[in-house]
Amino acid sequence: MSVKKIKRALISVSDKAGIEELATELHALGIEIISTGGTLRQIKEADVPAVSVSAFTGSPEMLDGRVKTLHPKVHAGILYRRDEEAHVDQMSSSDYKQIDLVVVNLYPFQQTVARQDASHEEIIENIDIGGPGMIRSAAKNYESVTVVVDPVDYKRLVEELKANGGATSEEFRYECAAKAYNMTAVYDTAISEYFEQHAGQTSVENPTRLTLNYTMKSELRYGENPHQKASVHSRDSFLGPSLVNAKILSGKELSYNNYGDLDAGLEMILDFDEPFAVLLKHANPCGAAIGSTITEAYRAAYDSDPLSAFGCIIAVNREVDIECANVIHETPFVECVLAPGYSDDAFKLLKKKKARRLLSLESILKGRVAGQDMYKYIKGGLLVQSVDEQFTPQSEWKVATERQPTKEELKSLWFAWKVVKHTKSNAIVLVKGNATVGVGMGQTSRVDSGFMAVKRAGDRAKGAVMASDAFFPMPDGLEVATDAGVTAVVQPGGSKGDEAVIEAANKAGVAMLFTGERHFKH
Repeated sequence: MSVKKIKRALISVSDKAGIEELATELHALGIEIISTGGTLRQIKEADVPAVSVSAFTGSPEMLDGRVKTLHPKVHAGILYRRDEEAHVDQMSSSDYKQIDLVVVNLYPFQQTVARQDASHEEIIENIDIGGPGMIRSAAKNYESVTVVVDPVDYKRLVEELKANGGATSEEFRYECAAKAYNMTAVYDTAISEYFEQHAGQTSVENPTRLTLNYTMKSELRYGENPHQKASVHSRDSFLGPSLVNAKILSGKELSYNNYGDLDAGLEMILDFDEPFAVLLKHANPCGAAIGSTITEAYRAAYDSDPLSAFGCIIAVNREVDIECANVIHETPFVECVLAPGYSDDAFKLLKKKKARRLLSLESILKGRVAGQDMYKYIKGGLLVQSVDEQFTPQSEWKVATERQPTKEELKSLWFAWKVVKHTKSNAIVLVKGNATVGVGMGQTSRVDSGFMAVKRAGDRAKGAVMASDAFFPMPDGLEVATDAGVTAVVQPGGSKGDEAVIEAANKAGVAMLFTGERHFKH
């Protein structure tokens, strides 16, 4: 493996973390340092000798610092091929000097865009020009030049230099080049997205060109099945609560399927302001409830379907205290628990079961960030849509039947409508009070989903209310519920068969309301 000696380094960084320590190590190895602006000042304050880029090029900085490193002496020093005689002769005749190490990171463009108070002018000034140019030049010439763009890699760089007598290996340089190009790709994509959106040429949900930037957080043991490989990645520009930022406090690593279930739970708890708990299997709720306390909510959610709760995922939108922990601890088998946090005594109790994963995500308490987009991969393509964040206010629901709903029914119908939104289609949810009593989902027939919900509810279906994520095309789906004793129904309406469904509801003496919105979840 070819090693290349480093004689001269150019350091120009926006993120100055660890730069004094790195400069000190490079100087101790006899490497000459050239630098710019604030980086140069900080290096000198650490009593490390360094030469300004202006002194190196013989040209002063210009245009309020917009032009510093855009000079032939800089780029020729980085780009020239050490094994090409003509290149070496041109460098010699021009009295240009080689640059073997480029340590550069960029103006904080993404961070500036993320600030709500940032002006367009400030955002534009945070587009780095010289930095990406030097990074690309060094990465292109990786056979001779080392480029480092992340402070995390300073330690490894120093270890490389010490292990190789002031040189770096080709393997290390290649890895650094790959990381450098990835970084500039992410940077350029962020700039492109900003310009398109600022110009009004595109919306978040319907971009004309889409380049997604994700950073791998970790590999997973396997995918949906043991023969499939899998990993989890974070989207650099995503705002709001995300599982990739959750802290895994206890238990073994998460699986691919765990992430899917937990994400469904996270989506659900973000729709509730009251203390709320949900138990999920296969990304579907098998029990959900609100309560005056998180313990009350969890008990009611578990009681909805204890059989399905075995091996479930639990998500709650309040800190788990010792009272709630005691109830969760009694649950026969729990895969994961997601919460904003845990009291000390609750955590001590829950971590006793080694196989149970405990996750904390404090940002749950801040709620959903509106306007995020979502993606679905298809063979050779990508579907993009806005997140389903809409709830038509209950005051705008239309009573389609002769019987009006009671206040108690309206309260339960609102809860049922929020739960059915997160249940896979075709979806039917039966609710009593503030808790589900029967959930039917994922069937090819809405009638079958109704049978499933009624079967799980048993005697509790009598006096319950029902929510359907889409309209009933015929009365049969409604009649499954009314025959079991359901007293009130909420559904989108809008079917050609609405008149027949309304007639069946009137015949059964139930109240039925139309929301005018559908909540398919495929």
